[in-house]
Amino acid sequence: MSGEVAIVTGAGQGLGAAEATALAAAGYRVVLNDLPGPALDETLANIRKNGGEAVASPGDIGEWSTAQALLSTAIGTFGGLDVLVNNAGVLRDRMIFAMSEQEWDTVIRVHLRGHFLTTRLATAHWRDTSKREGRPAYARIINTASEAFLLGSAGQANYAAAKGGIVALTLATARGCAPYGVRANAICPRARTAMTGDLMGPPPDGKDPMAPRHVTPLVLHLAGPAGDRITGEVFVVHGGVVALLGPPTVRAVFHAATGEWTPHEVEAALSTVFTETPPKPGFVCEQTLPLADTTFGFGGSGRETR
Repeated sequence: MSGEVAIVTGAGQGLGAAEATALAAAGYRVVLNDLPGPALDETLANIRKNGGEAVASPGDIGEWSTAQALLSTAIGTFGGLDVLVNNAGVLRDRMIFAMSEQEWDTVIRVHLRGHFLTTRLATAHWRDTSKREGRPAYARIINTASEAFLLGSAGQANYAAAKGGIVALTLATARGCAPYGVRANAICPRARTAMTGDLMGPPPDGKDPMAPRHVTPLVLHLAGPAGDRITGEVFVVHGGVVALLGPPTVRAVFHAATGEWTPHEVEAALSTVFTETPPKPGFVCEQTLPLADTTFGFGGSGRETR
């Protein structure tokens, strides 16, 4: 790339650091966000040491002022914004019946609100740019969802809800902002990071198929010129796998005989489908589980491992 500008949140470590480093190596000028501290400083130093252009804009991504500072830094330092990679996140795992209000609010705030704030300001900037220049802007959003929303991860109700919300946000953004050049997609990465280490366990000897760097080629593709043809999509990505998810499907349709349901008719219709005792959740997607040997809390066979 010839100096396009990217913002990466959660860039202090793990996926965010890998994504920011890969973008910088590919020629993007990168604005790095994370909480202030040595992790963010290290990512910035590594990029600059290897000849990349980057600047840090630390702060809590759940704050409107942090998102404003990110956009202002991108425009003020590098002259614009072309790519937004939303990655920042936290975990507060707990069964729903034991989860505190704070544990719920923290995860929703960092993941879903954090994605919204940066998306809100970036899309307004691109809309203004498109109207001013009379053509679609170069505008890419890469959001970070998770297979947790597909599986309904039992001990992660807050995280699964936030990630499901991020997918919906991505799709709404893709549809609503397409006329201005915005291309918005979501990735569900499997990567061994500080946040997921307890779930995935220690890395194997030698090459780690769950290393964060395996996610970056897809991010680069979506951020680049070829990404203009892709929007409103959700990918699962890890190791040597990129899986493109399909939209939800209708499992069954029932029609009331008289055009209006009665309780008896509802029972008669649905009892032909829901026959298992005890019941198990049906609105889940487990097809991604066997794509790799390990994932967050599950084995490749779909067997829960924690």
